Amino acid sequence: MASLQDMKRSPTFLVGTSQQKGILEEFQRREQHFTEEYQKNKPLCFSARAYQQTHPAKVRMGYKDADATLTSPMLLGVCDGVSQLEEFNMDPSLLPNELLRTCEELAMVQLMPDQPVNPQDAYRGPISLLKEAYEASESFGSTTVLLAALDNGTRIHGKLHPMIAVLSIGDCELLMLRRTNGRQSELEAVFHTEMQRIDYNVQTPLQLARVDGRIDEDFDESIALEVIEKGSAVHCVSAYEGDILILGSDGVFDNLFLDEIVEICNEILQPRPQSENLPPSMLSQVAQRIVKDSHAKSDAKNGQFMDTPIGKGGKVDDTSVVVAEIVEWTDAHREIWSQVRRNRKWKSVLSCGGLQCGGYGGGPCSAACQADDEDDRRGRRGGKAAEESERGSDSEEEEGRCSIS
Repeated sequence: MASLQDMKRSPTFLVGTSQQKGILEEFQRREQHFTEEYQKNKPLCFSARAYQQTHPAKVRMGYKDADATLTSPMLLGVCDGVSQLEEFNMDPSLLPNELLRTCEELAMVQLMPDQPVNPQDAYRGPISLLKEAYEASESFGSTTVLLAALDNGTRIHGKLHPMIAVLSIGDCELLMLRRTNGRQSELEAVFHTEMQRIDYNVQTPLQLARVDGRIDEDFDESIALEVIEKGSAVHCVSAYEGDILILGSDGVFDNLFLDEIVEICNEILQPRPQSENLPPSMLSQVAQRIVKDSHAKSDAKNGQFMDTPIGKGGKVDDTSVVVAEIVEWTDAHREIWSQVRRNRKWKSVLSCGGLQCGGYGGGPCSAACQADDEDDRRGRRGGKAAEESERGSDSEEEEGRCSIS
């Protein structure tokens, strides 16, 4: 038998008792520090902003923005619709927008903390939520899907331990950042999803679809449900107050390296006093900067294109991003979203459109109806006109307002 000296590298080395004991004590100190600073055994929620913009070159080709974003307290989402469907006289933005809108309605019932839920309406995970949303939708289209659901129902050793369930179909991605060395330290990447692409082709991601005879006469919705059940990549990660989530379409992650995104976040999201949440305007600033820098990768400088994860010059594409901070769920959140939910029930009965009727901001019912009618018009025409796509769209989820862009 060859001696250890003859081996270039031993697979595993024996660790001595004293060395191992010291490491365990260090682990314990780190864990204690982390627990004291972050884990307060309280329900959490998202404070989020979204921004999306079609690349100017794609706008000039006549394509509309087929992306959709969702920012709500318990659910975030990005859907990237397939623009090619316009060649078959289909609006590619309808399914992404309807799907996220329905997911949000389900999340308001299933995931809001401290509210009674009927057994048949209980949260059963992101796959069940997406299946129910798809079955309730009617629009034609094809889209990638990325959801992040904040579940405050998990308990470990009898103590509340919020978890985020991430579901991905296709090539949208999620990046989670955390100040691992204390509240005043820099943000670091602690979790990142991977793309799902067929044969690793940047133009053929796994997709959730509903089409008719114009594209596939043999299409059956059971195929789409099978994609959700068997094709979804699902991850569960612990959620802590102060964590930052970046959800983006492939227009983001095909053009920017992860360290570039982390650098943007650290530049804008400076550490704050322990009890202060980040201003929503900062989240918007990060979202806009990420989209701007993504588009810049396909603009040659001095005849040279910049490096990207898929090669020099990256991809000309719709680009959408959600930037969220995990914050404490408070009585103020509860009151606002209870009002939102009541108003949406009235809308379904009276067709009022009263998202904010008499609620947050004190706006009159007529103003809310006009705002909701505008949302409906955006959904029918694909969410954004070409000129809006060129300058970008910023969501305004101000505590009680959820944005589906």
